[in-house]
Amino acid sequence: MTAPALASAGAATLSCDLPEFIARAAAQGWPWAEIAWRRAAAVEGAWYDQAKADAIVELWPKIFRLTDLHFAGVPFRLALWQEVTVRLLVGWKIGAEIVDPHSGRAAIEQVRLFRRLLLWIPRKNGKSEFLAALALLFWALDAVHGGQGYCFALNEKQARTVLNKIKAMIFREPRLAKDLTVFGRSIWMARRQARFEILTGKAEGKHGLSPYVSVGDEMHEWQSRDLDTTIRQGMGAQLQPIELFASTAGLKSAVTGYELFQESLKILAGPISPPAHGDDTGDGLYDPTSLVVMFCLEDDDDWQDESNWRRVNPNLGLSPTIDFLRREAALAKNNSRAESHFRRYHLNQWVENAVKWLPPKKWDACCEDKDAWRRRADELRGRKCFLGFDVSSTQDITALVAWFPPDEDFDTVRLFARFWCPEENIDVRSKRDRVAYDRWVKMGALEATPGDYVDQSYVQAAIGEALEAFDVQVIGFDPWNATKLVTDLQNDGVEPERFVKVRQGIPSLGESTKAFEKLVFAGKLDHGGHPVLKWMAGNAWVRFDRNMNFAPDKERSREKIDGIVAAVIAHAVAINADPQGQSFWDS
Repeated sequence: MTAPALASAGAATLSCDLPEFIARAAAQGWPWAEIAWRRAAAVEGAWYDQAKADAIVELWPKIFRLTDLHFAGVPFRLALWQEVTVRLLVGWKIGAEIVDPHSGRAAIEQVRLFRRLLLWIPRKNGKSEFLAALALLFWALDAVHGGQGYCFALNEKQARTVLNKIKAMIFREPRLAKDLTVFGRSIWMARRQARFEILTGKAEGKHGLSPYVSVGDEMHEWQSRDLDTTIRQGMGAQLQPIELFASTAGLKSAVTGYELFQESLKILAGPISPPAHGDDTGDGLYDPTSLVVMFCLEDDDDWQDESNWRRVNPNLGLSPTIDFLRREAALAKNNSRAESHFRRYHLNQWVENAVKWLPPKKWDACCEDKDAWRRRADELRGRKCFLGFDVSSTQDITALVAWFPPDEDFDTVRLFARFWCPEENIDVRSKRDRVAYDRWVKMGALEATPGDYVDQSYVQAAIGEALEAFDVQVIGFDPWNATKLVTDLQNDGVEPERFVKVRQGIPSLGESTKAFEKLVFAGKLDHGGHPVLKWMAGNAWVRFDRNMNFAPDKERSREKIDGIVAAVIAHAVAINADPQGQSFWDS
Protein backbone atom coordinates (compact mmCIF):
# COMPACT_ATOMS: atom_id res chain seq x y z
CA MET A 1 0.00 0.00 0.00
CA THR A 2 1.22 3.51 -0.78
CA ALA A 3 0.00 4.99 2.49
CA PRO A 4 2.27 4.12 5.42
CA ALA A 5 1.11 1.34 7.69
CA LEU A 6 -1.42 2.36 10.30
CA ALA A 7 1.00 1.72 13.10
CA SER A 8 3.58 4.11 11.68
CA ALA A 9 0.85 6.68 11.10
CA GLY A 10 0.08 6.59 14.79
CA ALA A 11 -3.28 4.85 14.54
CA ALA A 12 -4.39 2.18 16.94
CA THR A 13 -4.96 -1.33 15.70
CA LEU A 14 -8.38 -2.31 14.41
CA SER A 15 -10.80 -2.62 17.30
CA CYS A 16 -14.47 -2.64 18.20
CA ASP A 17 -14.68 1.16 18.57
CA LEU A 18 -14.73 1.50 14.78
CA PRO A 19 -18.07 1.57 12.92
CA GLU A 20 -18.93 -1.34 10.68
CA PHE A 21 -18.27 0.48 7.40
CA ILE A 22 -14.76 1.49 8.50
CA ALA A 23 -14.02 -2.06 9.64
CA ARG A 24 -15.10 -3.37 6.22
CA ALA A 25 -12.83 -0.85 4.48
CA ALA A 26 -9.90 -1.86 6.67
CA ALA A 27 -10.55 -5.51 5.83
CA GLN A 28 -10.21 -4.60 2.15
CA GLY A 29 -6.71 -3.26 2.80
CA TRP A 30 -7.67 0.44 2.57
CA PRO A 31 -5.85 2.18 5.44
CA TRP A 32 -7.04 5.66 4.49
CA ALA A 33 -10.52 5.01 5.90
CA GLU A 34 -9.41 4.15 9.44
CA ILE A 35 -6.83 6.95 9.42
CA ALA A 36 -9.53 9.51 8.50
CA TRP A 37 -11.98 8.17 11.09
CA ARG A 38 -9.49 8.14 13.96
CA ARG A 39 -8.07 11.54 13.09
CA ALA A 40 -11.57 13.06 12.96
CA ALA A 41 -12.47 11.43 16.28
CA ALA A 42 -9.36 12.97 17.87
CA VAL A 43 -10.37 16.53 16.93
CA GLU A 44 -11.70 18.34 19.97
CA GLY A 45 -15.43 19.02 19.61
CA ALA A 46 -15.85 16.86 16.49
CA TRP A 47 -18.77 14.43 16.40
CA TYR A 48 -20.28 12.00 13.94
CA ASP A 49 -23.84 12.64 12.70
CA GLN A 50 -24.86 9.09 11.87
CA ALA A 51 -28.46 10.04 11.07
CA LYS A 52 -27.29 12.50 8.39
CA ALA A 53 -24.84 9.98 6.91
CA ASP A 54 -27.47 7.23 6.86
CA ALA A 55 -29.99 9.53 5.19
CA ILE A 56 -27.60 10.56 2.41
CA VAL A 57 -26.51 6.99 1.69
CA GLU A 58 -30.17 5.89 1.51
CA LEU A 59 -31.09 8.82 -0.76
CA TRP A 60 -28.13 8.37 -3.14
CA PRO A 61 -29.51 5.70 -5.54
CA LYS A 62 -32.94 7.36 -5.48
CA ILE A 63 -31.69 10.73 -6.70
CA PHE A 64 -28.56 9.91 -8.76
CA ARG A 65 -28.40 7.75 -11.87
CA LEU A 66 -25.41 6.54 -13.85
CA THR A 67 -24.83 8.15 -17.22
CA ASP A 68 -22.73 6.05 -19.62
CA LEU A 69 -22.85 2.89 -21.76
CA HIS A 70 -24.92 -0.03 -20.46
CA PHE A 71 -25.00 1.65 -17.02
CA ALA A 72 -26.97 4.67 -18.34
CA GLY A 73 -30.09 5.27 -16.28
CA VAL A 74 -29.22 2.63 -13.66
CA PRO A 75 -29.60 3.87 -10.05
CA PHE A 76 -26.19 4.91 -8.70
CA ARG A 77 -25.63 2.39 -5.92
CA LEU A 78 -22.61 3.31 -3.87
CA ALA A 79 -19.71 0.89 -3.90
CA LEU A 80 -18.12 0.35 -0.49
CA TRP A 81 -15.30 2.84 -1.08
CA GLN A 82 -17.80 5.46 -2.25
CA GLU A 83 -20.10 4.85 0.70
CA VAL A 84 -17.20 5.22 3.13
CA THR A 85 -16.16 8.47 1.45
CA VAL A 86 -19.68 9.89 1.53
CA ARG A 87 -20.25 8.92 5.16
CA LEU A 88 -16.99 10.54 6.22
CA LEU A 89 -17.63 13.74 4.25
CA VAL A 90 -21.20 14.36 5.38
CA GLY A 91 -21.15 12.69 8.81
CA TRP A 92 -18.26 14.32 10.67
CA LYS A 93 -19.14 17.73 12.10
CA ILE A 94 -17.64 20.31 14.38
CA GLY A 95 -18.81 23.53 16.00
CA ALA A 96 -17.68 26.73 14.27
CA GLU A 97 -17.58 30.08 16.04
CA ILE A 98 -19.67 32.66 14.19
CA VAL A 99 -21.37 35.97 14.80
CA ASP A 100 -25.14 35.66 14.48
CA PRO A 101 -26.14 38.15 11.75
CA HIS A 102 -29.51 38.82 13.39
CA SER A 103 -28.41 39.44 16.98
CA GLY A 104 -24.77 40.32 16.47
CA ARG A 105 -23.88 37.87 19.25
CA ALA A 106 -21.29 35.10 19.22
CA ALA A 107 -22.74 31.68 18.40
CA ILE A 108 -21.72 28.15 17.48
CA GLU A 109 -22.80 26.66 14.17
CA GLN A 110 -22.37 22.94 13.46
CA VAL A 111 -20.57 22.48 10.15
CA ARG A 112 -18.81 19.71 8.25
CA LEU A 113 -15.31 18.85 9.48
CA PHE A 114 -13.91 17.78 6.10
CA ARG A 115 -13.37 20.69 3.72
CA ARG A 116 -11.33 18.94 1.04
CA LEU A 117 -11.42 15.55 -0.71
CA LEU A 118 -8.22 14.30 -2.38
CA LEU A 119 -9.19 11.19 -4.35
CA TRP A 120 -6.48 9.15 -6.10
CA ILE A 121 -7.86 6.19 -8.04
CA PRO A 122 -7.02 4.24 -11.23
CA ARG A 123 -8.74 4.93 -14.52
CA LYS A 124 -12.21 3.48 -15.22
CA ASN A 125 -13.25 3.18 -11.56
CA GLY A 126 -16.06 5.73 -11.81
CA LYS A 127 -14.07 8.75 -10.65
CA SER A 128 -15.77 11.39 -12.80
CA GLU A 129 -19.25 9.95 -12.16
CA PHE A 130 -18.61 10.05 -8.41
CA LEU A 131 -17.28 13.62 -8.59
CA ALA A 132 -20.38 14.71 -10.51
CA ALA A 133 -22.74 13.21 -7.92
CA LEU A 134 -20.75 14.73 -5.03
CA ALA A 135 -20.90 18.12 -6.71
CA LEU A 136 -24.69 17.86 -7.01
CA LEU A 137 -24.98 16.64 -3.42
CA PHE A 138 -23.20 19.62 -1.92
CA TRP A 139 -24.21 22.33 -4.37
CA ALA A 140 -27.84 21.39 -5.16
CA LEU A 141 -29.11 19.15 -2.35
CA ASP A 142 -27.18 20.74 0.51
CA ALA A 143 -27.63 24.14 -1.06
CA VAL A 144 -27.13 27.62 0.35
CA HIS A 145 -28.67 30.78 -1.06
CA GLY A 146 -26.45 32.28 -3.74
CA GLY A 147 -24.14 29.28 -3.58
CA GLN A 148 -21.48 29.30 -6.26
CA GLY A 149 -20.11 26.04 -7.65
CA TYR A 150 -17.22 25.66 -10.06
CA CYS A 151 -15.52 22.81 -11.86
CA PHE A 152 -12.11 23.03 -13.49
CA ALA A 153 -9.23 20.92 -14.77
CA LEU A 154 -6.20 21.52 -16.97
CA ASN A 155 -8.47 23.22 -19.49
CA GLU A 156 -12.14 23.82 -20.17
CA LYS A 157 -12.47 20.82 -22.49
CA GLN A 158 -11.23 18.46 -19.78
CA ALA A 159 -13.46 20.06 -17.12
CA ARG A 160 -16.51 19.39 -19.29
CA THR A 161 -16.22 15.68 -18.49
CA VAL A 162 -17.57 16.31 -14.99
CA LEU A 163 -20.00 19.05 -16.07
CA ASN A 164 -21.52 16.82 -18.75
CA LYS A 165 -22.03 14.02 -16.25
CA ILE A 166 -23.74 16.46 -13.86
CA LYS A 167 -26.05 17.51 -16.70
CA ALA A 168 -26.81 13.88 -17.58
CA MET A 169 -27.72 13.12 -13.95
CA ILE A 170 -30.07 16.11 -13.93
CA PHE A 171 -31.79 15.03 -17.15
CA ARG A 172 -32.30 11.50 -15.83
CA GLU A 173 -33.93 12.52 -12.53
CA PRO A 174 -37.17 14.59 -12.69
CA ARG A 175 -36.73 15.94 -9.16
CA LEU A 176 -33.37 17.42 -10.12
CA ALA A 177 -34.58 18.63 -13.53
CA LYS A 178 -37.52 20.42 -11.91
CA ASP A 179 -35.18 22.55 -9.78
CA LEU A 180 -32.20 23.01 -12.09
CA THR A 181 -31.92 24.73 -15.47
CA VAL A 182 -29.07 23.55 -17.68
CA PHE A 183 -27.15 25.86 -19.99
CA GLY A 184 -24.07 25.27 -22.15
CA ARG A 185 -21.46 26.23 -19.58
CA SER A 186 -23.51 26.41 -16.40
CA ILE A 187 -26.44 25.21 -14.30
CA TRP A 188 -28.88 27.55 -12.58
CA MET A 189 -31.00 26.91 -9.45
CA ALA A 190 -33.65 29.64 -9.29
CA ARG A 191 -35.05 28.89 -5.81
CA ARG A 192 -31.60 29.41 -4.29
CA GLN A 193 -30.31 31.92 -6.86
CA ALA A 194 -27.30 29.60 -7.15
CA ARG A 195 -25.07 28.91 -10.13
CA PHE A 196 -22.67 26.08 -10.98
CA GLU A 197 -20.34 26.70 -13.90
CA ILE A 198 -17.24 25.57 -15.71
CA LEU A 199 -13.95 27.49 -15.50
CA THR A 200 -10.94 27.65 -17.74
CA GLY A 201 -7.75 26.25 -16.23
CA LYS A 202 -6.17 29.66 -15.67
CA ALA A 203 -6.35 31.75 -12.50
CA GLU A 204 -6.56 35.07 -14.36
CA GLY A 205 -9.94 36.78 -13.95
CA LYS A 206 -11.08 34.45 -11.16
CA HIS A 207 -10.51 36.76 -8.21
CA GLY A 208 -13.74 37.92 -6.59
CA LEU A 209 -15.41 34.51 -6.70
CA SER A 210 -17.09 33.25 -3.52
CA PRO A 211 -17.29 29.48 -4.07
CA TYR A 212 -19.30 27.07 -1.96
CA VAL A 213 -18.29 23.99 -3.97
CA SER A 214 -15.13 23.59 -6.01
CA VAL A 215 -14.56 20.52 -8.21
CA GLY A 216 -11.06 19.96 -9.58
CA ASP A 217 -10.51 17.00 -11.90
CA GLU A 218 -7.27 15.36 -13.12
CA MET A 219 -4.89 16.90 -10.58
CA HIS A 220 -1.94 15.15 -12.22
CA GLU A 221 -2.13 17.56 -15.17
CA TRP A 222 -2.53 20.88 -13.37
CA GLN A 223 0.11 23.35 -14.50
CA SER A 224 0.14 25.19 -11.16
CA ARG A 225 -1.82 25.66 -7.92
CA ASP A 226 -2.78 29.21 -8.87
CA LEU A 227 -6.43 28.49 -9.77
CA ASP A 228 -6.94 26.10 -6.86
CA THR A 229 -5.46 28.70 -4.49
CA THR A 230 -7.54 31.55 -5.94
CA ILE A 231 -10.76 29.56 -5.53
CA ARG A 232 -9.91 28.45 -1.99
CA GLN A 233 -9.09 31.98 -0.91
CA GLY A 234 -12.53 33.06 -2.13
CA MET A 235 -14.22 30.60 0.23
CA GLY A 236 -13.70 32.72 3.34
CA ALA A 237 -17.32 33.92 3.50
CA GLN A 238 -18.73 30.37 3.44
CA LEU A 239 -19.45 28.41 6.62
CA GLN A 240 -18.74 24.96 5.21
CA PRO A 241 -17.28 25.16 1.72
CA ILE A 242 -15.86 22.02 0.16
CA GLU A 243 -13.19 21.22 -2.43
CA LEU A 244 -13.62 17.97 -4.35
CA PHE A 245 -10.40 16.98 -6.13
CA ALA A 246 -9.70 13.71 -7.95
CA SER A 247 -7.12 12.21 -10.27
CA THR A 248 -5.29 9.21 -11.57
CA ALA A 249 -1.50 9.13 -11.30
CA GLY A 250 0.68 10.94 -13.80
CA LEU A 251 4.26 11.55 -14.82
CA LYS A 252 6.73 12.35 -12.06
CA SER A 253 7.93 15.27 -14.18
CA ALA A 254 4.50 16.93 -13.75
CA VAL A 255 5.57 19.01 -10.77
CA THR A 256 2.21 20.33 -9.56
CA GLY A 257 0.36 17.02 -9.68
CA TYR A 258 3.22 15.07 -8.12
CA GLU A 259 3.48 17.61 -5.29
CA LEU A 260 -0.25 17.20 -4.61
CA PHE A 261 0.22 13.44 -4.50
CA GLN A 262 3.14 13.78 -2.10
CA GLU A 263 1.07 16.16 0.04
CA SER A 264 -1.66 13.50 0.17
CA LEU A 265 0.86 10.90 1.34
CA LYS A 266 2.08 13.27 4.05
CA ILE A 267 -1.48 13.78 5.30
CA LEU A 268 -1.96 10.01 5.55
CA ALA A 269 1.38 9.71 7.34
CA GLY A 270 0.62 12.58 9.73
CA PRO A 271 -0.27 12.23 13.41
CA ILE A 272 -3.73 11.06 14.40
CA SER A 273 -4.03 13.49 17.32
CA PRO A 274 -3.20 17.19 17.13
CA PRO A 275 0.55 17.59 17.76
CA ALA A 276 1.62 19.76 20.65
CA HIS A 277 3.08 23.12 19.73
CA GLY A 278 6.58 22.64 18.41
CA ASP A 279 6.29 18.85 18.10
CA ASP A 280 8.04 17.32 15.09
CA THR A 281 5.61 15.47 12.82
CA GLY A 282 8.44 13.88 10.83
CA ASP A 283 7.48 13.32 7.22
CA GLY A 284 3.80 13.66 8.06
CA LEU A 285 1.38 16.56 7.83
CA TYR A 286 -1.44 17.13 10.30
CA ASP A 287 -4.54 18.17 8.36
CA PRO A 288 -7.79 16.85 9.88
CA THR A 289 -9.95 18.79 7.38
CA SER A 290 -8.61 16.96 4.29
CA LEU A 291 -9.96 13.50 3.46
CA VAL A 292 -7.42 11.53 1.43
CA VAL A 293 -8.89 8.53 -0.41
CA MET A 294 -6.06 6.64 -2.06
CA PHE A 295 -5.90 3.50 -4.20
CA CYS A 296 -2.44 2.87 -5.61
CA LEU A 297 0.53 0.53 -5.39
CA GLU A 298 3.96 1.20 -3.97
CA ASP A 299 6.74 1.47 -6.55
CA ASP A 300 8.16 -1.92 -5.51
CA ASP A 301 4.84 -3.80 -5.40
CA ASP A 302 4.44 -6.59 -7.94
CA TRP A 303 2.47 -5.02 -10.78
CA GLN A 304 1.66 -8.46 -12.26
CA ASP A 305 0.04 -9.78 -9.07
CA GLU A 306 -3.73 -9.90 -9.62
CA SER A 307 -4.40 -9.49 -5.91
CA ASN A 308 -2.77 -6.06 -6.17
CA TRP A 309 -5.01 -5.18 -9.10
CA ARG A 310 -8.07 -6.02 -7.02
CA ARG A 311 -6.87 -3.98 -4.05
CA VAL A 312 -6.40 -0.75 -6.02
CA ASN A 313 -9.35 -1.08 -8.43
CA PRO A 314 -12.27 -0.93 -6.00
CA ASN A 315 -14.89 -1.01 -8.78
CA LEU A 316 -13.41 -4.12 -10.39
CA GLY A 317 -16.12 -6.20 -12.01
CA LEU A 318 -18.28 -3.21 -12.82
CA SER A 319 -15.51 -1.20 -14.42
CA PRO A 320 -12.89 -2.25 -15.28
CA THR A 321 -13.31 -6.00 -15.63
CA ILE A 322 -10.63 -8.48 -14.62
CA ASP A 323 -10.48 -9.80 -18.21
CA PHE A 324 -9.68 -6.31 -19.47
CA LEU A 325 -6.86 -5.91 -16.95
CA ARG A 326 -5.48 -9.34 -17.84
CA ARG A 327 -5.34 -8.41 -21.53
CA GLU A 328 -3.64 -5.10 -20.80
CA ALA A 329 -1.13 -6.76 -18.47
CA ALA A 330 -0.30 -9.37 -21.11
CA LEU A 331 0.47 -6.60 -23.62
CA ALA A 332 2.67 -4.89 -21.04
CA LYS A 333 4.63 -7.95 -19.94
CA ASN A 334 7.52 -7.58 -22.40
CA ASN A 335 7.07 -3.94 -23.30
CA SER A 336 8.44 -1.35 -20.88
CA ARG A 337 6.47 1.42 -22.57
CA ALA A 338 3.18 -0.50 -22.26
CA GLU A 339 4.14 -1.50 -18.71
CA SER A 340 4.47 2.17 -17.83
CA HIS A 341 0.97 2.78 -19.22
CA PHE A 342 -0.50 -0.14 -17.28
CA ARG A 343 1.10 0.86 -14.00
CA ARG A 344 0.02 4.47 -14.33
CA TYR A 345 -3.54 4.08 -15.58
CA HIS A 346 -4.60 0.83 -13.92
CA LEU A 347 -2.47 0.63 -10.76
CA ASN A 348 -2.27 4.39 -10.15
CA GLN A 349 1.53 4.48 -9.89
CA TRP A 350 3.43 7.61 -10.78
CA VAL A 351 5.88 6.84 -13.58
CA GLU A 352 8.97 8.42 -15.09
CA ASN A 353 8.47 10.47 -18.24
CA ALA A 354 10.87 8.21 -20.17
CA VAL A 355 11.38 4.44 -20.35
CA LYS A 356 13.57 1.98 -22.21
CA TRP A 357 11.80 1.13 -25.41
CA LEU A 358 12.45 -1.90 -27.66
CA PRO A 359 13.15 -5.33 -26.09
CA PRO A 360 16.16 -7.04 -27.73
CA LYS A 361 14.22 -10.28 -28.30
CA LYS A 362 11.50 -8.45 -30.21
CA TRP A 363 14.09 -6.61 -32.31
CA ASP A 364 16.06 -9.77 -33.09
CA ALA A 365 12.88 -11.56 -34.10
CA CYS A 366 12.39 -8.99 -36.88
CA CYS A 367 15.05 -10.59 -39.06
CA GLU A 368 15.66 -14.20 -40.09
CA ASP A 369 18.93 -13.53 -41.91
CA LYS A 370 21.36 -11.53 -39.75
CA ASP A 371 23.56 -10.75 -42.77
CA ALA A 372 20.74 -9.52 -45.01
CA TRP A 373 21.85 -5.90 -44.49
CA ARG A 374 24.95 -6.59 -46.59
CA ARG A 375 22.84 -7.43 -49.70
CA ARG A 376 19.99 -5.04 -49.08
CA ALA A 377 21.01 -2.32 -51.56
CA ASP A 378 20.94 -4.76 -54.49
CA GLU A 379 17.92 -6.62 -53.18
CA LEU A 380 15.76 -3.48 -53.01
CA ARG A 381 17.02 -1.72 -56.13
CA GLY A 382 14.29 0.15 -57.98
CA ARG A 383 11.72 -0.21 -55.24
CA LYS A 384 9.60 2.56 -53.73
CA CYS A 385 10.96 3.99 -50.47
CA PHE A 386 11.07 6.99 -48.15
CA LEU A 387 14.33 8.39 -46.76
CA GLY A 388 15.00 9.75 -43.31
CA PHE A 389 18.29 11.17 -42.12
CA ASP A 390 19.49 12.44 -38.78
CA VAL A 391 22.60 14.63 -38.91
CA SER A 392 24.72 14.37 -35.78
CA SER A 393 26.96 16.91 -34.18
CA THR A 394 30.31 16.94 -35.94
CA GLN A 395 31.87 14.22 -33.76
CA ASP A 396 28.97 11.75 -33.53
CA ILE A 397 27.22 9.28 -35.83
CA THR A 398 25.12 10.49 -38.72
CA ALA A 399 22.40 8.11 -39.97
CA LEU A 400 20.51 7.61 -43.22
CA VAL A 401 17.65 5.08 -43.32
CA ALA A 402 15.46 4.08 -46.26
CA TRP A 403 11.95 2.83 -45.42
CA PHE A 404 10.51 0.35 -47.95
CA PRO A 405 6.78 -0.32 -47.48
CA PRO A 406 5.38 -3.78 -48.26
CA ASP A 407 4.61 -4.59 -51.89
CA GLU A 408 3.72 -7.58 -54.02
CA ASP A 409 7.05 -9.26 -53.20
CA PHE A 410 7.51 -8.45 -49.51
CA ASP A 411 4.87 -8.53 -46.78
CA THR A 412 7.02 -6.63 -44.27
CA VAL A 413 8.54 -3.18 -44.05
CA ARG A 414 12.24 -3.33 -44.97
CA LEU A 415 14.95 -0.98 -43.81
CA PHE A 416 18.22 -0.06 -45.48
CA ALA A 417 20.62 1.88 -43.25
CA ARG A 418 23.98 3.66 -43.61
CA PHE A 419 26.04 5.31 -40.87
CA TRP A 420 29.02 7.67 -40.74
CA CYS A 421 31.41 8.76 -38.00
CA PRO A 422 34.71 10.69 -37.87
CA GLU A 423 37.72 8.50 -38.50
CA GLU A 424 39.80 10.03 -35.71
CA ASN A 425 37.17 9.16 -33.08
CA ILE A 426 36.92 5.46 -33.84
CA ASP A 427 39.77 4.13 -31.72
CA VAL A 428 38.94 6.43 -28.80
CA ARG A 429 35.24 5.51 -28.79
CA SER A 430 35.99 1.80 -29.22
CA LYS A 431 38.31 1.67 -26.20
CA ARG A 432 36.71 4.28 -23.93
CA ASP A 433 33.06 3.36 -24.46
CA ARG A 434 33.60 -0.32 -25.30
CA VAL A 435 31.49 0.07 -28.42
CA ALA A 436 32.51 -1.87 -31.54
CA TYR A 437 33.12 1.12 -33.81
CA ASP A 438 36.35 -0.37 -35.14
CA ARG A 439 34.77 -3.76 -35.88
CA TRP A 440 31.77 -2.14 -37.56
CA VAL A 441 34.06 -0.15 -39.86
CA LYS A 442 35.95 -3.29 -40.87
CA MET A 443 32.74 -5.12 -41.70
CA GLY A 444 31.31 -2.18 -43.65
CA ALA A 445 28.44 -1.40 -41.26
CA LEU A 446 29.92 1.99 -40.32
CA GLU A 447 31.65 4.37 -42.72
CA ALA A 448 34.52 6.55 -41.54
CA THR A 449 35.01 10.07 -42.90
CA PRO A 450 38.48 11.66 -42.74
CA GLY A 451 39.34 13.92 -39.80
CA ASP A 452 37.62 14.55 -36.48
CA TYR A 453 34.15 15.46 -37.76
CA VAL A 454 31.59 13.91 -40.08
CA ASP A 455 32.16 15.21 -43.59
CA GLN A 456 28.62 15.81 -44.85
CA SER A 457 29.73 15.49 -48.45
CA TYR A 458 29.85 11.72 -47.87
CA VAL A 459 26.24 11.78 -46.67
CA GLN A 460 25.32 13.96 -49.65
CA ALA A 461 26.85 11.42 -52.02
CA ALA A 462 25.03 8.55 -50.31
CA ILE A 463 21.68 10.30 -50.66
CA GLY A 464 22.47 10.84 -54.32
CA GLU A 465 23.23 7.13 -54.67
CA ALA A 466 19.93 6.27 -53.00
CA LEU A 467 18.05 8.53 -55.41
CA GLU A 468 19.61 6.66 -58.32
CA ALA A 469 19.16 3.17 -56.87
CA PHE A 470 15.66 3.42 -55.39
CA ASP A 471 12.32 5.01 -56.21
CA VAL A 472 12.62 7.66 -53.48
CA GLN A 473 9.32 9.41 -52.81
CA VAL A 474 10.12 11.86 -50.02
CA ILE A 475 13.17 12.73 -47.91
CA GLY A 476 12.46 13.52 -44.25
CA PHE A 477 15.01 15.27 -42.08
CA ASP A 478 15.45 16.98 -38.76
CA PRO A 479 16.43 20.55 -39.69
CA TRP A 480 18.93 20.83 -36.83
CA ASN A 481 22.45 20.98 -38.33
CA ALA A 482 21.11 19.92 -41.73
CA THR A 483 20.64 23.23 -43.58
CA LYS A 484 23.91 23.06 -45.54
CA LEU A 485 23.39 19.42 -46.52
CA VAL A 486 19.86 20.06 -47.81
CA THR A 487 21.03 23.19 -49.66
CA ASP A 488 23.88 21.29 -51.30
CA LEU A 489 21.54 18.50 -52.37
CA GLN A 490 19.15 21.00 -53.91
CA ASN A 491 22.06 22.70 -55.69
CA ASP A 492 22.87 19.24 -57.10
CA GLY A 493 19.41 19.11 -58.64
CA VAL A 494 17.25 17.37 -56.03
CA GLU A 495 13.80 18.97 -56.17
CA PRO A 496 13.04 21.11 -53.06
CA GLU A 497 9.56 19.56 -52.81
CA ARG A 498 11.10 16.17 -52.06
CA PHE A 499 12.33 17.43 -48.67
CA VAL A 500 10.09 17.50 -45.60
CA LYS A 501 11.18 18.91 -42.23
CA VAL A 502 10.40 16.54 -39.36
CA ARG A 503 11.39 17.97 -36.02
CA GLN A 504 12.26 15.63 -33.19
CA GLY A 505 9.36 15.74 -30.78
CA ILE A 506 6.11 14.03 -29.91
CA PRO A 507 3.90 16.26 -32.13
CA SER A 508 5.96 15.32 -35.22
CA LEU A 509 7.03 11.78 -34.38
CA GLY A 510 4.35 10.48 -31.99
CA GLU A 511 2.20 8.73 -34.59
CA SER A 512 5.11 7.16 -36.46
CA THR A 513 6.81 6.09 -33.20
CA LYS A 514 3.68 4.26 -32.07
CA ALA A 515 3.30 2.57 -35.46
CA PHE A 516 7.02 1.67 -35.52
CA GLU A 517 6.63 -0.07 -32.17
CA LYS A 518 3.63 -2.04 -33.40
CA LEU A 519 5.58 -3.23 -36.44
CA VAL A 520 8.48 -4.40 -34.26
CA PHE A 521 6.25 -6.24 -31.80
CA ALA A 522 4.27 -7.85 -34.63
CA GLY A 523 7.44 -8.92 -36.46
CA LYS A 524 6.40 -6.88 -39.50
CA LEU A 525 9.62 -4.86 -39.77
CA ASP A 526 12.71 -6.45 -41.36
CA HIS A 527 15.85 -4.49 -40.44
CA GLY A 528 18.21 -6.95 -42.10
CA GLY A 529 20.22 -7.56 -38.96
CA HIS A 530 22.26 -4.38 -39.29
CA PRO A 531 24.60 -4.40 -36.25
CA VAL A 532 24.70 -0.63 -35.74
CA LEU A 533 20.92 -0.38 -35.96
CA LYS A 534 20.60 -3.26 -33.49
CA TRP A 535 22.91 -1.47 -31.03
CA MET A 536 20.89 1.73 -31.36
CA ALA A 537 17.58 -0.11 -30.87
CA GLY A 538 18.97 -1.45 -27.60
CA ASN A 539 19.91 2.07 -26.53
CA ALA A 540 16.57 3.69 -27.30
CA TRP A 541 14.33 5.27 -24.68
CA VAL A 542 11.07 7.05 -25.33
CA ARG A 543 9.59 10.01 -23.47
CA PHE A 544 5.91 10.66 -22.81
CA ASP A 545 3.68 13.69 -22.87
CA ARG A 546 0.80 14.07 -20.41
CA ASN A 547 -1.45 11.88 -22.60
CA MET A 548 1.20 9.13 -22.78
CA ASN A 549 1.96 9.78 -26.45
CA PHE A 550 5.64 9.07 -26.97
CA ALA A 551 8.68 9.61 -29.19
CA PRO A 552 12.40 8.67 -29.10
CA ASP A 553 14.34 10.54 -26.42
CA LYS A 554 17.99 11.15 -27.28
CA GLU A 555 18.77 12.79 -23.94
CA ARG A 556 17.62 9.84 -21.83
CA SER A 557 18.93 7.12 -24.13
CA ARG A 558 22.18 5.74 -22.78
CA GLU A 559 23.97 5.85 -26.15
CA LYS A 560 23.40 6.82 -29.76
CA ILE A 561 19.98 6.21 -31.33
CA ASP A 562 20.34 8.26 -34.54
CA GLY A 563 19.50 5.30 -36.78
CA ILE A 564 16.25 4.60 -34.92
CA VAL A 565 15.34 8.28 -35.09
CA ALA A 566 16.09 8.34 -38.83
CA ALA A 567 13.87 5.27 -39.32
CA VAL A 568 11.00 6.88 -37.40
CA ILE A 569 11.46 10.08 -39.47
CA ALA A 570 11.31 8.04 -42.68
CA HIS A 571 8.14 6.34 -41.43
CA ALA A 572 6.63 9.71 -40.52
CA VAL A 573 6.99 11.02 -44.08
CA ALA A 574 5.70 7.69 -45.42
CA ILE A 575 2.55 8.06 -43.30
CA ASN A 576 2.04 11.66 -44.43
CA ALA A 577 2.61 10.70 -48.07
CA ASP A 578 -0.28 8.21 -47.93
CA PRO A 579 -3.34 10.02 -49.39
CA GLN A 580 -5.52 8.26 -46.82
CA GLY A 581 -3.25 9.39 -43.98
CA GLN A 582 -2.73 5.77 -42.91
CA SER A 583 0.35 3.88 -41.90
CA PHE A 584 1.09 0.38 -43.14
CA TRP A 585 -0.02 -0.99 -39.78
CA ASP A 586 -3.40 0.77 -39.95
CA SER A 587 -4.06 -0.42 -43.47
